[in-house]
Amino acid sequence: MDIIMSIDIKSTNEIIKIRKSCKIASEVLTMIENYIEPGISTEKLNKICHEYIVKKKHAFPASLGYCGFPKSVCISINDVVCHGIPNKKIILKDGDILNIDVAVIKDEYYGDTSKMFFVKDVKKEAIDLCKSTQKSLYLAIKKIHPGMRLRKIGSIIQKYIESKNYSIVREYCGHGIGKCFHEEPQILHYDAYDKEIKLKPGMIFTIEPMVNIGSKNVYTGKDGWTVKTKDKSLSAQYEHTILITNYGCEVMTLREEELLLKQ
Repeated sequence: MDIIMSIDIKSTNEIIKIRKSCKIASEVLTMIENYIEPGISTEKLNKICHEYIVKKKHAFPASLGYCGFPKSVCISINDVVCHGIPNKKIILKDGDILNIDVAVIKDEYYGDTSKMFFVKDVKKEAIDLCKSTQKSLYLAIKKIHPGMRLRKIGSIIQKYIESKNYSIVREYCGHGIGKCFHEEPQILHYDAYDKEIKLKPGMIFTIEPMVNIGSKNVYTGKDGWTVKTKDKSLSAQYEHTILITNYGCEVMTLREEELLLKQ
C-alpha cells in the first residue's frame, strides 16, 4: 500500500479520545516530577506512574507488555538514549539527567509524551543539552501548518541541533498514533526524503528528537531494549503528540509549565 494512502486522518470523535489519552500522559509527567530525587530507584518511579495511570486515571500504560517490554514507562538515564527498563537496582544520584517516556491507552486510543528531568545539581553541559533538545522540538512545532512537507520537521530540528554541535540519533523516529501505538507516517528528526508527504488536518503523530552531546552512534544492550550512546556521552529527548489543524497544529500533550508553546 502507498504510504500516503495509509496515513490515517482522524475523525472528530477520534481526536476527542486521543486528546484525553494525551492529557493523561502529560499529567503523569507533571505528577512524577515531585518524586525525582537522589536515592529513589527507577523501579519505584515506574510503580508510582503505573498506579497513577491505572488507579487515578483509569487508563492503561501502553508500554507494559508492548512487544514484550516489561514495565509501564521507559526511564533513560544519562547515556541511555531511549527504552531504559526501570529496575530496583538503578538508583538516581545527584547530577543525573533522565527521560521518562509515558504512553497510555484510554478508551482504545493512545497518547504519548516524554521529557527530561534533573536530579538535584546537574552540570551546565547537561542542562544546555536538554534545553537545546527541547528548543529543537519547539522550533519545529511552531513552523507546522497544513500543506507543509513532512521533511521540513526534521530539517528544522537538524539545522538547530547541528548549530549547537550536537548530534541527532538516526535509528529512532516519531510516529503516527491513534488506535494503534505506532502508525504511519514516520517522523525523522533530520532532513531526509519524505515520499513527498504533505501535512493534512487530522493527522496525528509524535515528534521526539533524541540528541547526543557526542557522536550520533548508538547500540542496544543485552536486554534487547536499552539503547545507549556508543561513546558514553549524554543523551536527551523530548516528545509531544501533535494534531495538524486547519491553521497550524495542536500540541495534544502540552503541559501547564510550557508557556513557550502558548505564545
